[in-house]
Amino acid sequence: MHDYRVTVTWTGNKGTGTSNYRAYGRDHTVSVDGRPDILATSDPAFRGDATRWNPEQLLVASLSDCHMLWYLHLCATSGVVVESYVDEAIGLLEMEKDGSGQFSEVLLKPQVVITSADKVEQAVELHHQAHKMCFIARSMNFPVRCEPTVSAGHPS
Repeated sequence: MHDYRVTVTWTGNKGTGTSNYRAYGRDHTVSVDGRPDILATSDPAFRGDATRWNPEQLLVASLSDCHMLWYLHLCATSGVVVESYVDEAIGLLEMEKDGSGQFSEVLLKPQVVITSADKVEQAVELHHQAHKMCFIARSMNFPVRCEPTVSAGHPS
């Protein structure tokens, strides 16, 4: 078993704490020993600072990141040489009347360039394997879909 420890420190006290809904900032810092802090907040729709990360973005980023890392690993161990990888992931958050909400799905859209045209089919299949292996995706209670595009940068 692995354990992951993170410290979240609220930095949004404007002098009166949470005396009312508009009296406090949503800014906070996400810290882990020995790494740069993440300056975070709530989504701007919920009175957050648009220049900082929000938890919803971090969740989508975690899913995309985990998938990519597994995919690169599987490619490396399967003889598929990746030249570039860009994922423009999209997370859909549904809101309830009471203000609560939940993600209904996350769509990963990795665009991958590999070196060999004869390995494109294998490279697409490795996305399915990466999805099955991703720790973060396996932990979600909503669908995480993957629609990869794989192309060859050089002929085989």
